[in-house]
Amino acid sequence: MDQLPVLLGIGGVVLLASVLAVRVSIRLGLPSLLLYLAIGVLLGEAGFGIRFDSPELTQSLGLAALVMILAEGGLTTRWSSVKPALGAGIALSTVAVVVSVAVTGAALHWLLGLDWRFALLWGAVLASTDAAAVFSVLRSAGIGKRLTGALELESGINDAPAYIAVVVLAEGATVDWTLPLLVVYELATGLAIGLGFGWLGGLALRRAALPATGLYPLATVAVCVVAYSSGQLLHASGLLATYVAALVLGNSRLPHRSDTLSFAEGLGWLAQIGLFVLLGLFASPGRLLEAVVPGLVAGAVVLLLARPISVVLAMLPFRLPWREQAFLSWAGLRGAVPIVLAMIPLSQGLPGAQRLVDAVFVLVIVLTLLQGATLGPLGRWLGLARKSEAHEIEVDAAPLDELGAELLQVRIQPGSKLHGVYLSELRLPVGATVSLVVREGAGFTPQKTSRLQEHDQLLVVTTAAVRDAVERRLRAVDRAGRLARWKGESGR
Repeated sequence: MDQLPVLLGIGGVVLLASVLAVRVSIRLGLPSLLLYLAIGVLLGEAGFGIRFDSPELTQSLGLAALVMILAEGGLTTRWSSVKPALGAGIALSTVAVVVSVAVTGAALHWLLGLDWRFALLWGAVLASTDAAAVFSVLRSAGIGKRLTGALELESGINDAPAYIAVVVLAEGATVDWTLPLLVVYELATGLAIGLGFGWLGGLALRRAALPATGLYPLATVAVCVVAYSSGQLLHASGLLATYVAALVLGNSRLPHRSDTLSFAEGLGWLAQIGLFVLLGLFASPGRLLEAVVPGLVAGAVVLLLARPISVVLAMLPFRLPWREQAFLSWAGLRGAVPIVLAMIPLSQGLPGAQRLVDAVFVLVIVLTLLQGATLGPLGRWLGLARKSEAHEIEVDAAPLDELGAELLQVRIQPGSKLHGVYLSELRLPVGATVSLVVREGAGFTPQKTSRLQEHDQLLVVTTAAVRDAVERRLRAVDRAGRLARWKGESGR
């Protein structure tokens, strides 16, 4: 009990330092997860001397944090954004995972001399993209919604098949004709559980009369956690159940929806911070030096061979342009998830598992620096970035929920065809209006004769019913100007 104030104080200082690290990472152009890992390493045996070397506890806490991250990702993902990319997202999270495991395993079997089962285990650990990294990077990169939706769905769903593959290979289970049936059962049951909890949870929350507004966000997250627990207890995919339940809840008419999404975002940040600091605390700098070569080899295989091949094969039915396939190949961001998955064989005492964990640490650091710094410029170079995309604003005001209204913010970038368009020529659907224009730091209420200019910021108020149509119209005019409809531009 005497140590409790000290522990709480240390925890508070670490949390504050991690929050400030977000600001520092933005200024330096570095992904914040690297700073969280650095904080953990600084606290660990090589810094302040805090010793933490329990793979079992690291695995358990890592999975708990992953559940929170998936819940936040599902709650804040708009179905209208990912629906056009549903097929591509599912293909990336299933077919691409299988191909990536096979290609990575075969390459590492030849390059590192690993036996086949352990080589495939490396491939399974590295097959999963990281939800936290994808959600935080892509939503600020200005990439078109089809690609963003596909990558968000992939990162939310592919943890499930990757986790199943790691468990099967780590436990040495017999690989026969029943294995595909087991995988199908776990994924299908997890999907059904997620859909059921999401629908029933949304229905219950709409009918409940809770005594305080703050209880609704807590109840919403609790539904997602129970979905995970139910999936695991039924030997199904709890991770898939979590994400699907959160996706259904986030797109239903939740009471105090804006408060719930703000709470989920904060909880997701807390989970990310705690997870990466914990993993940094577990890491041993001395061992990491020995894992540099295998980590770099594995990273090169994943980035330059396995990911591109898996994307090309998974996208064959969708005939995506080469530019989009190139971006998808480069955007397979790795983060904490592969490290958490690598803890599974380590906690089971599998020979060589420590080498795998250390190599994954090195790989994650290198790929995060490389991909995180180049993803935005690559999108712009390929002509896929659209900086004037409308995005939702979180407002801490319950009347918007009661009115069924939403706020969108649009920034008109240089080169946008919105420049020079009169407000009357926007022809937004009935139920939407531009309520404010901010130009050179000064705001004014626009009239029909107001003419939009580059660098203007627009505040659009819209009903929930026409929100998607408003976004499509804004995108169409952004691309083709006031005659977008005549030019066949729909904004999709």
